[in-house]
Amino acid sequence: MRILRICLHEAHTNREIADALGMNPGSCLHHVRTLVDTGLLRAESARRGARGAREVPYRATGLSWDADAPGISATLIATFLEEIRGLDPDVIAVSRLGLKLNEASRRELYDRFRDLLVEFKERPADPDGSPLSLLVAIHPDRQAG
Repeated sequence: MRILRICLHEAHTNREIADALGMNPGSCLHHVRTLVDTGLLRAESARRGARGAREVPYRATGLSWDADAPGISATLIATFLEEIRGLDPDVIAVSRLGLKLNEASRRELYDRFRDLLVEFKERPADPDGSPLSLLVAIHPDRQAG
């Protein structure tokens, strides 16, 4: 998931991705190839690097933003926690709200959030914008009645 985030707004080579994640390039390449095979990442035209070596930049396809796979919530939450580790808490906007909704109202809330996310996903990136990440979680309260 972090590889996809790195390659969301601009293409990066395997070495650039590995450096950003503090990974071995060989291990990183395994993950990059898996993401390419699943269609979540695409290779762009090869280019020559600073030393003349052939480099392949990769870019996220955007297909993962609404992934629905078994266990994906835990992966997304773990990725979120990795991405915010070390950030100043004051730069993270967080809201939390407790609600009591029936199934129809819960579905309406989810659908309205989804529509808003789709609207912003389909917008072109702001040329003067800064990369941001957004995590929205709706979950049952275990302690509340």
